Amino acid sequence: MTERSTGRRRPTIREVARLAGVSHQTVSRYLRSREGLKPATLERIDAAVRELDYRPNLLARSMRTKHTGRIAVLMPNLVHSHPAKLISGAAVAAHEAGFTVEVVAIEGGAEERSARLLELAYSGQVEGILALAPILPSVEAELPADAAVVVSADFDDRMRGLGELSDAAPVYEIVEGLAALGHKRLYHVAGDPEFASARARRAAYLDAVERFGLESVGVFDGDYSAESGVEAMRALPAGRLPTAVVAASDGIAAGVIRGARNRGLEVPRDLSVTGWDDLEVARYLPPSLTTVHIDLAGLGRRAMIRLVKALSGIELDPPELPLNQVIWRESTAVARPH
Repeated sequence: MTERSTGRRRPTIREVARLAGVSHQTVSRYLRSREGLKPATLERIDAAVRELDYRPNLLARSMRTKHTGRIAVLMPNLVHSHPAKLISGAAVAAHEAGFTVEVVAIEGGAEERSARLLELAYSGQVEGILALAPILPSVEAELPADAAVVVSADFDDRMRGLGELSDAAPVYEIVEGLAALGHKRLYHVAGDPEFASARARRAAYLDAVERFGLESVGVFDGDYSAESGVEAMRALPAGRLPTAVVAASDGIAAGVIRGARNRGLEVPRDLSVTGWDDLEVARYLPPSLTTVHIDLAGLGRRAMIRLVKALSGIELDPPELPLNQVIWRESTAVARPH
């Protein structure tokens, strides 16, 4: 069963260090063993621990000596951004290898997440740790020698996709597919430019339109909301209507479909529309939405497979599906002659 840690924010190793007037490396040594530290230093750290109410059950004085069968999955405490499929994929892989999973949501950024990771690594409570967002580079040198830690490079502090998740290769397949359906004038409704994935999809769209000899009637800078899809359709001049819209997300695509109807256009009779994410609702929209399926469960599984192998040597089966896959549905059709 997957659990979730909640409650008020825990004091961190760095806060203990600041209050005690020592380095965080010294506090890390204190967590491993009191030996070798000056009495005055020990007194200051002890006092800081008491004042901050630092969790005493996490102050293990030695390396792990027993198996707990537990793995911690660390992620930012973003209530609306927890990718359940990602966690589910990781948990299933862990269970196959005989481990249980605890999901630990951390307030703050990389520093707070790094401090919590170190606490868990020294606590003896878990055998391995999977971090789904970045930690500080300095943490590796502070870990116990036998710590099993895997840090995913797929998300940033706000769980925005990086790495493979920002790969825009499916855009080329979408544009090529639309060209094969006879579409010549395309329109792109982009996502929030703060996201690497949005920037990559925009660049891929422009390149693909040129590569396949098509015309782009424009790029609208959206924000991943359905409302931005409606606004994008409202902004189009009457004489510059596209035959297909490539939207950066399913939410935007839903707004595009509504905006098209507001202008008297029917999807896909007058306008083909594609999305991205393959949200469950995409299958049930009228019409069902052509989109890009993201195998988040497979992504979580791959990260957990690395950790399980480091912990036990067990090699689990990799995900069966590719990370990205274009799913063609009812929202795309042969271009209507104009």
